[in-house]
Amino acid sequence: MNYVLLSVAIICEVIGTSFMRQSEGFTRLIPSVVTALAYIAAFYCLSLTLKTIPTGIAYAIWSGTGIVLIAAVGWAFQGQKLDAPAVLGMTLIVAGVLVINMFSKAAVH
Repeated sequence: MNYVLLSVAIICEVIGTSFMRQSEGFTRLIPSVVTALAYIAAFYCLSLTLKTIPTGIAYAIWSGTGIVLIAAVGWAFQGQKLDAPAVLGMTLIVAGVLVINMFSKAAVH
């Protein structure tokens, strides 16, 4: 359940960040509200995961996965270009998250 909550936190953070761009500096109501609600949900779910997942591990997974997902959303829906170095860097981030989850004893609380 703890990794399900962490996944929900990551997805909410990606939604919030994606809508933040559409809020145009919080001048548009609906995207601004979606951003705020998504971030509230993200931080709430993240706070629940910290009961069972060490902070450093949860944050590494949160930030690494979030970076890749936000870049993918930007590429797919917002016209962001990703060059080879960007893709390589994100591949290394994914590899790091996998190493933490598969091999680190610190990931178990």
